[in-house]
Order: sequence, then structure tokens, then C-alpha cells
Amino acid sequence: MMTAVAEPRIAGHPAARYPWYVRLILWLQRRKYGRALEPALLWGRIPRAFLMLTLLYRSLDRKSSPLEPALRSLVQVRISQINWCAFCVDLNSAAALERHAAAGQLSALSQYENSFVFSERERAALAYAEAVTDPARRVDDAMFVRLRQHFSEQEIIELTALIAFQNMSSKFNSALAVPSSGFCALPTDAPQHPDGAAGAPKARGPL
Repeated sequence: MMTAVAEPRIAGHPAARYPWYVRLILWLQRRKYGRALEPALLWGRIPRAFLMLTLLYRSLDRKSSPLEPALRSLVQVRISQINWCAFCVDLNSAAALERHAAAGQLSALSQYENSFVFSERERAALAYAEAVTDPARRVDDAMFVRLRQHFSEQEIIELTALIAFQNMSSKFNSALAVPSSGFCALPTDAPQHPDGAAGAPKARGPL
């Protein structure tokens, strides 16, 4: 079982040690969130990788994406639950609410297949995200047929890229024990292993 911690296992550098483009990203985060995010301080220790990572995410999470914003965030939260990432569950849950996902969807996310608050399109995307994320599962032909019923080829490509990105991000944060920052005021499912075992406490705090 994952234990909540107040600080990550490795600290970020003081701001002055980062190159100018990392400091710019950190400044933009402080404007938006009131603080520099802990994962950014850690990724910033690999400056060029952090810059490319930021550009990659911006290219996936853009206004012109064929995937609706709330769906993108719900997928990110579910992946983060499976990968034990309390920080990602917290931040992406807050983003989901800002993007008008229903609060009931967040609290019922691990039971999405049997919950009336999810559409068939959302269920198909979440099932696909789980299958890609869980190493004990695989994406079989039946699942892909289901996915094609609700998504175009371009949407599937973008959904797969988002799933891959969120797996990298949440596994990075989980391994380094990056804690929740309290962005989401509503309770959500705890980070959860694919076998259903609960993990860290539910994310709470001011939006």
C-alpha cells in the first residue's frame, strides 16, 4: 500500500539553478497555480527533456484536439489512480471539474463500466486506457472494435498518445513519491492498483 508523504523523495533545485526557459515555465505555473509544481521542479533537473515534455503535453492538450476536454481529464485521472500517483489524481481531478466533468464521475471513476453517469464513448475510452496501462492486460481486437464504434482513427491516435504521456508522467511522480498538492476540493477514488486495492488518501483541498 502506498504511504502518503509530505515531500518527494528527491528535491528540486533552487530556481536560480535552472536555465531561463525552465524558469519561464515555472513562472507561468506560479501565475496559474500560485506555486511551481513539484514535478516541474524535478523534470527541470533535465532541462531539455522538461522543455520537450512540456511542448508534447501542450500539443496533446490543446483547444483544437478532437477529444473533448472533460474526457481527456477523466482518462488522465483513471490512469493516475492505477499508477498510484496522488499528485496526478489531484491535479487532473481539479482540471476535470474546471472542464465541466460531473463530480459524480470522479467519485465513480473506478466503477465506470456500471455507472450511469458515463456515456458509452467515455466507457470505451476508459476501458482502453485501463488496458494500455495495466501490464496484466492487453488491447485485444474486441476492445479495438468497441473503440472504433465511438472514435475516429485520428481520435484513437490522439487518445493513445495521451494515455502514453499520462503513464509516463504518473509513473515518474509515483516513483519519486510526489504528494498531492490539494488542488481538488472534492473526494475522488484513491490511487488504485489494477487489482482493486486502495492506495493513498483521497485528494482534498481548495481549488
